[in-house]
Amino acid sequence: MDELDHENHGKEGIASFVDKKTFESRYVLIYGEITQAMAKDVTQRLLALASQSNEAINVLMCSAGGHVESGDTIHDVIRFVNVPVNMIGTGWVASAGTHIYIAVPKERRFCLPNTRFLIHQPSGGAGGPASDIAIQAREIIRMRERLARVIAKETGNTVEKVLEDIDRDYWMDTQQAMAYGLVGKVIQSRSELS
Repeated sequence: MDELDHENHGKEGIASFVDKKTFESRYVLIYGEITQAMAKDVTQRLLALASQSNEAINVLMCSAGGHVESGDTIHDVIRFVNVPVNMIGTGWVASAGTHIYIAVPKERRFCLPNTRFLIHQPSGGAGGPASDIAIQAREIIRMRERLARVIAKETGNTVEKVLEDIDRDYWMDTQQAMAYGLVGKVIQSRSELS
């Protein structure tokens, strides 16, 4: 084995070790853009952990968002598994990431002190014939209203308020997110998870 192969094998070994330890500690990481591939990976981890034990699963979230339907998949599977899930925001929790974040009851929504939150309406790149653009526009409006209803239900705000707030990017720090109803508790250490 040459030096490069040895170095790559070492990196793979470390990554495998870290992944195994993260899984054993019942953590699922959602970092980066939310895609179909991420949704599949997170779903597999949630299902595997739920089948292994009734202990709570801790999801650590840092994402600018991404594909809405992939976010829907993760959101729905978090609710589907029959074990409690704690959601812990860090860095930023934005867009489809916020949709995933509110999949758990408010008392299980935590964040670290420097987390920022963003809610906004979905966007899309409509193209093609005028009739297709009209269909895509209707679907984006329906998606916007559906997501606003979920945010309203999970935060205690009215749908009208949420629709107004998401008309433009709506940023919140931890205290603002708590006041809005997104966050249940700001924590600094693992021992504060309840």
